[in-house]
Amino acid sequence: MNEYTYPILFGVVIGTLTRLYMLRTDYRQYPTYLHGKIIHLALGFIAAGLGTVAVPSIMEEDFTAITFLTLAASQFREVRNMERNTLAQLDSFELVPRGNTYIEGIAVAFEGRNYLVIFTSFICTFSYLVWNIWVGIIAGIIALFISKKLMSGGKLKDIVDIEHVKPHFDGAGLYVDNIYIMNIGIPERQEEVLKYGMGFVLKPKNFNVRMTIANLGQRQAILHDISTALGVYRDSGTPALVPLAKRDLDDGRVGVFVLPHVKDVEKAIEVIGQVPTLENAIRMPTESKANEKGRKIK
Repeated sequence: MNEYTYPILFGVVIGTLTRLYMLRTDYRQYPTYLHGKIIHLALGFIAAGLGTVAVPSIMEEDFTAITFLTLAASQFREVRNMERNTLAQLDSFELVPRGNTYIEGIAVAFEGRNYLVIFTSFICTFSYLVWNIWVGIIAGIIALFISKKLMSGGKLKDIVDIEHVKPHFDGAGLYVDNIYIMNIGIPERQEEVLKYGMGFVLKPKNFNVRMTIANLGQRQAILHDISTALGVYRDSGTPALVPLAKRDLDDGRVGVFVLPHVKDVEKAIEVIGQVPTLENAIRMPTESKANEKGRKIK
């Protein structure tokens, strides 16, 4: 064994543990257990190895080895494509699909977390070689906290106020508060909707949020998450029982209509609040230079 053996092993172990920490299967059941996790852990191990060996390569002035990092970037882009294609195919079999915006966000997250593993392994190995193992451990803990911060995006509860409102009919029109949802003319279906349906109104906290929750992908993510967490009262071929989210064009509020198996208002509000704010849905019109007075818009 040479002087780099233990630092390399240390960096690989810390990097792999970081990927394991960031790999979580929650109520959405993705990545799947067990084989989906094995794939991502294997990729995390490879990423940890790439980040670790880059440090000895630099110290030995063997800069050709760093080209492997460029190769890794292209390979991890393939991870993103793999996740996108897999989820897109699975989405067609969901009673309430995720939507393309949600899928793209998940794919980007899986790619980005491999880069965080490379960063963590690089920092840990560098600290070990320059100082000692204790400094390397401290660096690993700091990198782990940074990774945790970067992996957790915004939640819907941070940008909207969520209010429970019972759905009601005005003629054949289904409404949540004063927000029109859809037209249901069959009395039997109306009875089912009133019996199993729940309504929520999302009130944006500022003008930028109006544009964010107006995004169709963001609204579909809300419907998917709440239907996954609480179940959904529908089957294929029942368009009248499809959960929907519609927008009030006057003030930007969004009315959410769902038909969960578990009619628990508090739990439903909590689930909606935990829906991630999709990066591809975020809009900030008040930041536009052309909108000089935009910051005053409420």
